[in-house]
Amino acid sequence: IKTIHNNLFSVPSSSCVAAGLCKTRPTDIVFIIDSSRSVRPSEFEQVKVFLAKVIEGLDVGPNATRVGVVNYASRVKNEVSLKTHRTKAGLIKAVTKIEPLSTGTMTGLSIQFAINVAFSEAEGARVKSPDISKVAIIVTDGRPQDSVKDVAQRARNAGIEIFAIGVGRVDMSTLKQMASDPLDDHVDYVESYSVIEKLTKKFQEAFCVSDLCATGDHDCEQVCISSPGSFKCACKDGFTLMDNGRSCSACSNSATDVVFLIDGSKSVRPENFELVKKWINQIVDKLEVSDSKAHVGLVQYSSSVRQEFPLGRYNNKKDLKEAVKKMAYMERGTMTGQALRYLTDNSFSAGQGARPGITKVGIVFTDGRSQDYIGEAAKKAKQHGFKMYAVGVGNAVEDELKEIASEPTGEHYFYTADFKAMTQIAKKLQINICPEEDPCECDSLVKFQKKVEDALQALTKKYILYNGMSKRIALLENKIV
Repeated sequence: IKTIHNNLFSVPSSSCVAAGLCKTRPTDIVFIIDSSRSVRPSEFEQVKVFLAKVIEGLDVGPNATRVGVVNYASRVKNEVSLKTHRTKAGLIKAVTKIEPLSTGTMTGLSIQFAINVAFSEAEGARVKSPDISKVAIIVTDGRPQDSVKDVAQRARNAGIEIFAIGVGRVDMSTLKQMASDPLDDHVDYVESYSVIEKLTKKFQEAFCVSDLCATGDHDCEQVCISSPGSFKCACKDGFTLMDNGRSCSACSNSATDVVFLIDGSKSVRPENFELVKKWINQIVDKLEVSDSKAHVGLVQYSSSVRQEFPLGRYNNKKDLKEAVKKMAYMERGTMTGQALRYLTDNSFSAGQGARPGITKVGIVFTDGRSQDYIGEAAKKAKQHGFKMYAVGVGNAVEDELKEIASEPTGEHYFYTADFKAMTQIAKKLQINICPEEDPCECDSLVKFQKKVEDALQALTKKYILYNGMSKRIALLENKIV
């Protein structure tokens, strides 16, 4: 057994902590572990390995995370108090020495013990505060011999967040009665103790307050400013933060007509099509959707073309994003050329809601080679003055993307091998439409300036003439006198 301990409890540091990107928020954590006779000694060792690895990822200390361990079967034993160990090494060493009790399964009794004893100030728990979390992690493999529903509710009412981990033949309804809401986040099941370690990362991350800016887990378009467990977005000089709190705009007052042209062919697959819809809504979030600013239309294509909704139908982001979510997957072929022709001939026509004199932007998404010729249609779209973006995933052909994209192509075409990386494309794809200076307005200004200058010159001449006449009159008056 000593050999097993020496091997099992050589615990590597979590990558999150090693990278310096994670600290645990101040938390009082109590593990409540079932060591009833159904848990074999070798399985109990695996539970201790799991505890040790979770602890290794915590920021253990009197002012950070305090850890306690309650062992139960027919009776309950307080193995480690929250006040006992101030260091990670001492805590892990104490865990290695815990022995199974090997009797019944009084899970309700163990929860009551946690309320009365383990989470008491006498045992090292801190005074209830919004800044200090209280967490119980229950690990069990069977049906309890007592009731858990009411006592678990009392624990939750006392501010204790409960995670319930079930192993093997555990009673799932019992886990749900114990766990906090939402159950999806607080109930876990593993087939056997041999794979309980796979939950380690989940629990390390559950108590981790990341520097979200450093890890890239944010959606700020330009500047991310970190704060404990959170972040806020800002913009570079010359840009304005938009209402969504994430996007930046150099031309916040510009009106734009934007049409998405989306490949719904069979190769995309249903689960990836859902990711595409989320990607569309990420870009919608960056637009100022309103009657007077951005209008958005959506077209899907496969072997045929289907307009999901025209420009201007939705004048607010909420309704627009809901409509995108409802788009049904077409499947079948990839007729990108046909879709581009539809975009040029229909989507940007006045009959489909396009506004005259407004910048037109087409965003084409595809995941494969077109089954028809795209050259003429792509060329025609750009000849019409449409600003064309091309986005490809997986088997998309980069030469086709470049043919669709406006100049400079480096700013208007994007490619990634993986649908899950589309979020990064949404961040990079910047629809910056600045209203161009109207040459007519400029000419008018020049003409106005010339008129003003001519008028001033005329006034100056009149003043000089008037001044000269005044002097002559004065001389005549002097002679008469």
